[in-house]
Amino acid sequence: MPHNNKPNIVHPVLVIMSILLIASNLRGPITGIGPILEFISHDLALSATQAGMLTTLPLLAFALFSPLSSGLARKIGLEPSLMLALVAITSGIVIRSAGSTVTLFLGTCIIGVGIAIGNVLLPSLLKRDFPKKVPTLTAIYVLIMGIGATISASTTIPLLNAADTFNVLVIPNWAFALAGTIVLPIITMLVWLPQMKRHTKPTADTAEIDSHSYLWRSITAWQVTGFLALNSFIMYSFIAWLPSILVDNGYSNHQAGYIHGILQLASAAPAIILIPLMGKMKDKRGLSLAMTLLALVGITGLLTLPQYAVLWVGLLGFSCGGGFILGLSFVGLRTHNAHQAAALSGMAQCMGYLFAASGPLLFGSLHEATGSWNIPLIITAGISIIWASFAMLAGRTAIITPPINMSNNRLNAQPN
Repeated sequence: MPHNNKPNIVHPVLVIMSILLIASNLRGPITGIGPILEFISHDLALSATQAGMLTTLPLLAFALFSPLSSGLARKIGLEPSLMLALVAITSGIVIRSAGSTVTLFLGTCIIGVGIAIGNVLLPSLLKRDFPKKVPTLTAIYVLIMGIGATISASTTIPLLNAADTFNVLVIPNWAFALAGTIVLPIITMLVWLPQMKRHTKPTADTAEIDSHSYLWRSITAWQVTGFLALNSFIMYSFIAWLPSILVDNGYSNHQAGYIHGILQLASAAPAIILIPLMGKMKDKRGLSLAMTLLALVGITGLLTLPQYAVLWVGLLGFSCGGGFILGLSFVGLRTHNAHQAAALSGMAQCMGYLFAASGPLLFGSLHEATGSWNIPLIITAGISIIWASFAMLAGRTAIITPPINMSNNRLNAQPN
């Protein structure tokens, strides 16, 4: 349990429940857009590129605000910062559901800021309060993230239909569907309130990029960054456009929504399998390569045999979820100490999300230009092959060596 000046007056079970509830909000507000993207685009007359921006904007917020989150927590405390993240997510959902183009994009940006803060600070909370249970709780909270995303992706179409059934006229039916995602953050804020009596600082390894500038000149650091970037590029491209691909291949909107939910759930499954397995395997190249090849098989299957989409989407989700877990593990495995790991994490998040933000835009633009999903899928399959080459590089046992003139005392201050 934590060592801080104020006693922990909140029961550990309630703390863990709060952590898992926060995790449930860190993907769902984004994934809920995918199944109803065509309805939004039609109602607001959005181009495919503009529609892709609805997934791109949160990624840009991740890249820009992730490095700032640790500074916010140091200034106002970890607990208030996480509450601020929940308030931002909730406010963003309200604004996004107002029904206009301006509020749609503005609310999406605010949601992205809230999720960025939560993404960075939640692992710090885990390490501070439950240092001996980090692997187990990390696996559980990644699974909960996937479940939250699955619920969001699977319920937007039923909510949209409910708006039509009950003749909701105040806002468009798609806006009503997006508003449904507000339930989880409201519940989470209520459960998180008891923690607000504490104002503790984040752990020393919370991601930031204001030190260890030599990492930006390290080939190994760029290999890890590239692995995570390509993983996110593929995942968020399909988060944005998978339902549209499925509908164009003959699936109903309901079926596309549920299969989109399978993508989210499958991306969480590797947390249960890979985390204990990784501890037994020193060389991670085999596991990393397997994840990239699963992506290639899944994308190729969607391209050639879309009638078996459930299988291909399951493989694709498992691949991207497993790749994400492996990429995060590389951050720790390729560094000497917590400070260096924090710097590499900040670099990988910043550059990785910036690159990933181009995925939904490129996917949508190519579809708009060609009138088909074949070219975007072929290009993404090619990117999965490039991802495989990064897997063989990032999965090695190489450690990033800091410059000789760095203080050895600082380097060894917090060994892994």
